[in-house]
Amino acid sequence: MVAFGMTIPLSLLDLAPIAPGSTARESFAGSVALAQAAERSGYTRVWYAEHHNMPTIASSATSILIGHVAAHTSTIRLGSGGIMLPNHAPLTIAEQFGTLATLYPDRIDLGLGRAPGSDQNTMRALRRDPMSADSFPQDVVELQGYLSGDSVIPGVQAVPGTGTNVPLYILGSSLFGAQLAAALGLPYAFASHFAPDALEEATAIYRRDFRPSAQLEAPHLIVALNAIASNDAADATQQADTVRRARVRMMIARGQNTPEYTDEQIDDFLTTPQGAQLAGMMKYTAVGTPDDVRDYLTEFAAGTKADELIIAHASQGLDDRLRSVELTAAAMGLGAAVAA
Repeated sequence: MVAFGMTIPLSLLDLAPIAPGSTARESFAGSVALAQAAERSGYTRVWYAEHHNMPTIASSATSILIGHVAAHTSTIRLGSGGIMLPNHAPLTIAEQFGTLATLYPDRIDLGLGRAPGSDQNTMRALRRDPMSADSFPQDVVELQGYLSGDSVIPGVQAVPGTGTNVPLYILGSSLFGAQLAAALGLPYAFASHFAPDALEEATAIYRRDFRPSAQLEAPHLIVALNAIASNDAADATQQADTVRRARVRMMIARGQNTPEYTDEQIDDFLTTPQGAQLAGMMKYTAVGTPDDVRDYLTEFAAGTKADELIIAHASQGLDDRLRSVELTAAAMGLGAAVAA
């Protein structure tokens, strides 16, 4: 836990959004601009999530996007938040991230999750075994062995990858990930930016059951939330309303060819129990002026006892996201911390 008066490390979760009317190529350019702004502003890391068959998210080939952004930045850490390991062979991921770590030493993170990152039809298209999540703990250990150079599969090593010791992080939105991260002695990142319900219980279990490991001597808890910072509080609120409607539209559609809903229809839906449940996914969202956002983040960090916050700056427009990144960093004193 960061002591009172110290600046808590802030990181970014970039969903590589494809805004209405834009393209995946434009999304990648935006991701580069966002990482460069984060680097200038003193953020610790930027992570990208593996999603599939989502028309509004461009980070499906996560390791390739990380490499692209790494080539256009200099110092900031980059990684996955996360790679959905049951979609892949551990050796393949070890080779991909071993390659990244060889090209960009001491800058690559490997966050791991066990969800499909997609719907059931897409999961089948990925050739994912429906039972593959059951072997997630064993797959994490196998992957760790490849990266450390102590493979648990006789005669098999990751080239590149062996000896790179890319740091692993366990991601989760339930108690399972907390238990696994604690048992393996790995950092734990809780996805409360979209799954807030189990935050308190999961983080308590992680701290209580943590066992030191070669990678980590004491628990390191990263907690995710959303933020929209603007110099105009009314503008931030309007952006938040737009983002909330867009999230609900995405959840309703789920890649299907559904009719476009008007703002009025979405607002009506949000008054229903089902709509409120979807809106509740963004429960932890800091919205307002830089001072408003600073106060929210400070209180949130203290309440969760987080060692690090990872923020999804949720604004739809790139200029608004960049502004939110920079305003939040300045309000939280990141630039001053870096200068010191």
